[in-house]
Amino acid sequence: MKGVVFTGDRNLEIRDFPDPTPGPGEVVLEIKASGMCGSDLHQYRAPANPGGATTGGVKRMAGVIAGHEPCGVIVAVGAGVSERQAKIGQRVMDHHYDGCGGCKHCTGGWTQMCLEGTTVYGSGANGGHAKYMLAPAHTVVNLPDTLSFETGAAISCGTGTAWGALKRLQLQGGETIAIFGQGPVGLSATQLAVAMGARVIALDVSEERRELAKQFGAHITVDALANDPVEAIRELTHGEGAHKTLDCSSAPTARRAAVQSVRSWGTACFVGERGMVEFDVSNDILRRQVTIVGSWTFSKQGQAECAEFVADHGIAVDKLFTHRWRLDQAEEAYKLFDTQTTGKAVILPN
Repeated sequence: MKGVVFTGDRNLEIRDFPDPTPGPGEVVLEIKASGMCGSDLHQYRAPANPGGATTGGVKRMAGVIAGHEPCGVIVAVGAGVSERQAKIGQRVMDHHYDGCGGCKHCTGGWTQMCLEGTTVYGSGANGGHAKYMLAPAHTVVNLPDTLSFETGAAISCGTGTAWGALKRLQLQGGETIAIFGQGPVGLSATQLAVAMGARVIALDVSEERRELAKQFGAHITVDALANDPVEAIRELTHGEGAHKTLDCSSAPTARRAAVQSVRSWGTACFVGERGMVEFDVSNDILRRQVTIVGSWTFSKQGQAECAEFVADHGIAVDKLFTHRWRLDQAEEAYKLFDTQTTGKAVILPN
C-alpha cells in the first residue's frame, strides 16, 4: 500500500508499505477518511530529523505514515480480540494514542497522558494517511451509523478537541461563551456550543472565518482586529463579560483577551497549542476570582460521547471541510493547507 510520510522542511513522500496484518489484540482498519489537522503542520514544517525524538513523554518517529484523524471500517482482527472490542465490518474512529494500558490515565481513557510515555499514531507509529492502518483494538471507537466517515475523522481530533474543551469549561445552556479563533477547532466549538444551548460570540481576524462562524450558528461575530475584543464582549454582556471563554487561536493577544473578557467567577480555557502569554495576575485573575483551565484533546470515552452528541443533534460537521484530496494529491494538499487560508481538509485514500 501507499502511505504519506513527512520528511521535514515542508516536504513529504508517498512511500510503499506492506499491507498490515493484525497481531494479538490488534485490528486493521480500511481507511475511508483521514483528516488533516493544524497540528500536522508542526511535523510537516519541522526540520528533518532521521532519528526521531521524544518530547514531553510523546514519541515522534521518522519514516512513519502521517495522519492522526483516522476513520474507516475494520477489515481484520487479531487473536484475542473479542466482538465486544471490535468486529469485522464495524465502522470506527481511532483514539489515536496508546500507552502502557495500566496506569491511572490509561485505565481512565486518557492514554495521551500515560505515565510511562505515549505513542501518537501518525507521528510515533503509522497513522491514517494510507489505505490501511494497524491499531490496537482498545483504541477503536464506534462511529454511529448516521455519521459520515469524514465527520468521524473530524471528531477523531479537531471536533473532539472542541468537545473536550467545552466539557472542561462545564458549559451550560443559557450561558454566553466567547470563542477566540474560528479555524476548524473554533468552528467546531461554535457548532457544539450552539447545540448545547449557549449564546456564542465568535471572534476572528478573518472575514471569511467570521462568516463561516455565522453560518455555523454563532449569535454574534466580532472582528478581533477592528475592535477591542475585551470591550466588545463586555458591551455585549451588560458590562460583565462572558460566562466562559475559549481560546482556539494560540495567539498571545487572544489568550490574554480570553482571560480579561470573562466575567468575575468565570472560566477561561486554552485549547490552542504552543506559545506564551503574560497576565496581570492580580487584576486579571485573583481579584476577579477567574479560573483558567487547559484542555488537551479528549479521552476515549469523550470521543464516543462527542460522536453520539453530533449524531443525536444532527450537527453538520461535514461543513467544516472545504477541501477533499486523493492520497496521491498529498503534496499539493499540504502545500495549500500550510498557507492556513482554507477550512478543514481530508484525505480519502480509497
